Amino acid sequence: MAIGYLTIQARTGQDAVPLKGVHIRVLDTQGNRVYELQTDESGETEEVPLETMDKRFSQNPYFSGLPYISYNVLVQSAGFNSLYISDIPIYDGETALLPIVLVPMQELQRSPVQTEIHIGGPAVAMNQMREQEGSVADSRVLRQVVIPNPITVHLGSPSSSAPNVQLRFTDYVKNAASNEIYPTWPEASLRANIYAIITFALNRVYTEWYQNRGYNFDITNSTAYDQNYIYGGPVYESISRIVDEIFNEYVRRQGQNAPYFTSFCNGSTVSCQGLSQWGTVTLANNGRTPLQILRSYYPNDIEIVETNIITGVLSSYPGTSLKVGSTGLDVQTIQTYLNRIRQNYPAIPAITDDAGVFGESTKAAVTKFQSIFNLTQDGIVGKSTWYKISNLYTAVARLGELDSEGNTLGIGTVPPGTVLRNGSTGQDVITLQYLLNIVSEYYPGIPGPSQDGIFGENTRQAVIAFQRAMGLSADGIVGPLTWQALYNVYLGIDQNIPLPEPSPGTGTGVSEYVVQPGDSLWLIAQRYGTTVDAIQRLNGLAGNLINVGQVLKIPSSGVRPYIEYTVQSGDTLWLLSRRYGTTVDAIRSLNGLTSDMLNVGQVLRIPT
Repeated sequence: MAIGYLTIQARTGQDAVPLKGVHIRVLDTQGNRVYELQTDESGETEEVPLETMDKRFSQNPYFSGLPYISYNVLVQSAGFNSLYISDIPIYDGETALLPIVLVPMQELQRSPVQTEIHIGGPAVAMNQMREQEGSVADSRVLRQVVIPNPITVHLGSPSSSAPNVQLRFTDYVKNAASNEIYPTWPEASLRANIYAIITFALNRVYTEWYQNRGYNFDITNSTAYDQNYIYGGPVYESISRIVDEIFNEYVRRQGQNAPYFTSFCNGSTVSCQGLSQWGTVTLANNGRTPLQILRSYYPNDIEIVETNIITGVLSSYPGTSLKVGSTGLDVQTIQTYLNRIRQNYPAIPAITDDAGVFGESTKAAVTKFQSIFNLTQDGIVGKSTWYKISNLYTAVARLGELDSEGNTLGIGTVPPGTVLRNGSTGQDVITLQYLLNIVSEYYPGIPGPSQDGIFGENTRQAVIAFQRAMGLSADGIVGPLTWQALYNVYLGIDQNIPLPEPSPGTGTGVSEYVVQPGDSLWLIAQRYGTTVDAIQRLNGLAGNLINVGQVLKIPSSGVRPYIEYTVQSGDTLWLLSRRYGTTVDAIRSLNGLTSDMLNVGQVLRIPT
């Protein structure tokens, strides 16, 4: 009997919050317990071996049985709804990484609800006909080929009422490839198939195939129309490694810009005009390169190119790997990001090198980061490591607002009494958009609208998605029931998501502070260079409520007369001045700005 491996990661908020101590049972198909596991401080279990079938069976197109053995997983954690994932394929010599996304219980929820997800075999083993339609010509819709981050996936056929989910493009490709083909295939075959999967998705985005037909998603998970993405499904290490390397590379015809429409089918029980998935195995075994394999099915003038336009990423890859001896702003950027990520992932060691100097402590931090996120552990910041660090920094920085911006916006615990609908404007709309943004980080089917104070179509779609998820009438109007559901979900997140422990070495003493009008714990924490959690623990506070005149003990390393804020999509100086109780002129002066122009990802100092 052959051996495969399984590792489980329990994280939430787009990987921003690792969940320690999650209880996990690995079961066989008869329900017998095989392993009892718990996640560590990085939200990960140990890698466990499991019996499975010899890999030769998954490399033989004529084998009629299942070339793997399946297992089931039960996931439970205090404060979260539970999860049961069945029929997870384990392959010989392959490590299956199972990413668990736990949903926090709501504020008034008395007991957890169990969600069930079924995985099953990959699409290559199915007999279903594929009716993939698309444009193979250079029909320009978008001006440039971009990596959508996130990509919106519809979990059903195009016209079905199934929900949408949003996720990082790399996570989509890893999942789709892991559920389309066998991960035991030769590397050239895997690469050819992954290029086809990437390019197919980018063609859908570039031509706005579904939006032009009135849909609000980029691609479906229907194997008849698109690719086999399975929400909650495993990712296999051999596929993950390749995707991290080539996720922004795609196939096009020479002289054209559009991603070629790379249709495909299994090529054994189903035939088509595009790529044969099983045929790629034969060609790889005959020594063909990935490009040669692709040219066997698509026009002979196709080429593989890359795009460095990736939406939702703060900093583009500089084009050159960073390693020991590297210096400059790019190194400082990575050091800044890792130091912030370390607050959520304390297993990452502190960086003690000078700013902008890539020394041994920076290498150690990079190597541990790579270990936690299943990247090649070489201590070098190449393309895959750069974008993973940048993506995760965006997530942890944004979710830092869960404990901050909500207080600053004056959300409190009582919903507004106004009824909001398309066309509404004002502070209550900003509150609504903020709540939806936070909720969207924990409910992938709910999109997060820009916080611009204008109730437009994007906000309406987010409200409808939230109402559907909560079982409410999906009319896009925010009345008392929708407001209360938003607050129940938001306050449940606040209660059940563990705040990161402050990094060792933060704060050198304790000072006293008298609460002033307009203060919040977050503003005080920012002013004194500490965290809300640290102030709460030092003062024995059970919540965020503080009173004017109250004396607080503050762990601090010095007073800062400002807070730091990372500019988000939709932000303006006026909105920020209203949100933080200051003026546009004060923000301009503190930051040396000569205009009102802001860039997403820009770090501003906001006077307190």
